[in-house]
This record gives sequence, structure tokens and C-alpha cells, in this order.
Amino acid sequence: MLKEFKEFAMKGNMIDMAVGIVIGAAFSAIVSSMVDDIIMPPIGLLLGNVDFSEIFVVLKQGTPEGAYATVQAAKDAGAVTWNVGLFINAVIKFLIVAFALFIVVKMVNRLRRKEEEKPAEPTAPPREEVLLEEIRDLLKSK
Repeated sequence: MLKEFKEFAMKGNMIDMAVGIVIGAAFSAIVSSMVDDIIMPPIGLLLGNVDFSEIFVVLKQGTPEGAYATVQAAKDAGAVTWNVGLFINAVIKFLIVAFALFIVVKMVNRLRRKEEEKPAEPTAPPREEVLLEEIRDLLKSK
């Protein structure tokens, strides 16, 4: 059973998938940082110092009635919130990842098309056929 598992785990596709998952996790962290730290602050600044991660709607007030300055303050008070800004951030992250994957797939498809366009090298005829042709040529020459 251990031998079967080793064969399964060492297959090329399994290793490729593991590498893809690790790179995907690292890429996800980079995209999250890019959206949260690079893209959204200037957009929020242009829209009048809006922090998208703090855009929320209170659906049910918590223990101390009143307005909450942050999502965390609302959660601490037990309020039920609808976190619209966090959703917007998640959508932007998704769009960036989807675009990056689109570019990767497009490049892979382009490379595959170039491989398919290469003319196939003619295969050598089987040895028996070559021998029969040599015999035929010898018989013709006599």
C-alpha cells in the first residue's frame, strides 16, 4: 500500500498540482496586499477619504445603540453588519486573479498552437518495407 501511495504521489500531475497550489497561495497573498494596500487607498482618497474595508450597513443594532465607526466596533457591540466594502475588495481580488489566469491560459494556448503548427517529421518506414523495396530494386536491375 505504501508503494502504491508513493507511485501515486510521485506522478508528474500530482507534483505539478502541488506546485500550483503553493504558487497560488503565494499569489493570493500578493493580490490581497495589492488590492488592500496599493489599489484601494488611492481610490478611497479620490472618493473623499473612503476606506472601502469600513463600508458597512448595520442590519441589527448591538448592545449600545448608536453609530459604529468601524466594522470591528460594530462586531464588538454585537451588531449584525452587512460588509459591503469587504465584498467590493473581494470582487476586485477575484477580477485580478481571474485576469492573471486568463493571461496564463492564453500564453499556454499560444505555445500549444505553435507546437501543432510545426510540420510533423516524416516517420521512417518499417524495416520490413525497406527490405522489400531493396529486394524489388535488385530484381528490377537484373
